[in-house]
Amino acid sequence: MASVLNTVPSLRLSNINNTNRVRTRQVFTPSPVSFTRRRLTIRATETDANEVKPEAPGKSPAAAGSSFNQLLGIKGAAEETNIWKIRLQLTKPVTWPPLVWGVVCGAAASGNFHWNVEDVAKSIVCMMMSGPFLTGYTQTLNDWYDREIDAINEPYRPIPSGAISENEVITQIWLLLLGGLGLAGLLDVWAGHDFPIIFYLALGGSLLSYIYSAPPLKLKQNGWIGNFALGASYISLPWWAGQALFGTLTPDIIVLTTLYSIAGLGIAIVNDFKSIEGDRELGLQSLPVAFGEETAKWICVGAIDITQISVAGYLLGAGKPYYALALLALIIPQVIFQFQYFLKDPVKYDVKYQASAQPFLVLGLLVTALATSH
Repeated sequence: MASVLNTVPSLRLSNINNTNRVRTRQVFTPSPVSFTRRRLTIRATETDANEVKPEAPGKSPAAAGSSFNQLLGIKGAAEETNIWKIRLQLTKPVTWPPLVWGVVCGAAASGNFHWNVEDVAKSIVCMMMSGPFLTGYTQTLNDWYDREIDAINEPYRPIPSGAISENEVITQIWLLLLGGLGLAGLLDVWAGHDFPIIFYLALGGSLLSYIYSAPPLKLKQNGWIGNFALGASYISLPWWAGQALFGTLTPDIIVLTTLYSIAGLGIAIVNDFKSIEGDRELGLQSLPVAFGEETAKWICVGAIDITQISVAGYLLGAGKPYYALALLALIIPQVIFQFQYFLKDPVKYDVKYQASAQPFLVLGLLVTALATSH
């Protein structure tokens, strides 16, 4: 879950001149890629607008991009001029499901969710807060502060390409932030909380999102701290919100979900491989840059697998052997897909690996949640 911030950037987009921009049709065949690929706009130099050269194949979206990919905010996106579709693209809807699932796990772990109209409505509002609003805020904010890196790695993204203006980006950040906080406050009132715990979770998550992306702290500059913060935002915070909405947060749940966030750290590393060039050029110490691609691959899969095995051991020690065995069974296909895709080529197969392996990880989260609720 990602959310709020009291300061919104007012920096100007650098090196983007809409009057100077010349669109060209890419003539090369791009190499296989796996994450966000959006609008392609090649900018002319200041001296001669006719001397525009196409981007290298590896940095260009598909010539015939997919409108579906554009709406999800992933690679292979078609060019788009509709401002509302571009706004949706910035929020990266493909990143919402883990937050929505976290709310489901928290509600299940509370042991107090009931299949009636009110509880379903509460959970849907909590999912909207965690996904479209606060994750959308986080993704838009992150793209804003990553515009210099994206100008190197993915220059066709909406912000570095000039597809959306500075004021439009800033307005979107504010509206998503305030909307998410408003929904959090509404949920506290709806749940009858004396202490607005969901609002403060949303506020804390929003602050974490800001210091993750923005200077001077910019946690993402450090591969360990940044990726753990990202993992916690995607696993712990939505779980806590869902559980606080229907029950009470307990210390053992906080510890268990924080441990699970180490697996989230591993998932976050997967996305670092596609940005090695830009990270290295701008001095960001992502784990693939700091340790090299080969070592970082094993750190990634180790964080994901060892964490889940540790949680299975915790469940076994807590007298939940069937849940522990179910969790172990869900780890096996993840390991298979790691060898089949990720360890072979983390850049080429990142989307294919995540699409294949992550459903088993998120099912493991639900198994853990159900184990703690009984």
